Amino acid sequence: MSDTDDLCRDLILDHFKNPRNHGRLPEPTVDVEGVNPLCGDHIQLTLAVNGEKVDDIRVEGRGCSISQASASIMTQAVKGKTFGECESLVREFKRLMLENAPADTLPEDLEDAAALEGVKKFPARIKCAVLSWNTLTEALKAYRESRAPVRKKHEEQ
Repeated sequence: MSDTDDLCRDLILDHFKNPRNHGRLPEPTVDVEGVNPLCGDHIQLTLAVNGEKVDDIRVEGRGCSISQASASIMTQAVKGKTFGECESLVREFKRLMLENAPADTLPEDLEDAAALEGVKKFPARIKCAVLSWNTLTEALKAYRESRAPVRKKHEEQ
């Protein structure tokens, strides 16, 4: 295993053991559940939205280290961003995971996400890594459609 692989593994484990933005917001604008029924990964995203800006975001969940670390990384990347910026970050992350874009082309906000690049070697685990990002997309969509507090469940296919 290379030094880079060790660093990536350490970063994933750090996000898994010490998740950023962990918990639930007391009065969220958006509350969306994401589930991957194939492996049992589960996340709950709560967002405080102001206009089309994610003022705050929290995540709770259970599942493998990849899904939980990816959710932690995602919350760090999108907190304080506009919906458009969030959607751009989702696209860039999914390009990395699904289209084999090189990690060195990721925007600075996704620096920690580069640690998940090795997941591509295990196709069954890619859904674990993208669960939170797909759930965020559903949260933004649900809010735009309702412009009111939203509670929704998203299931990976």
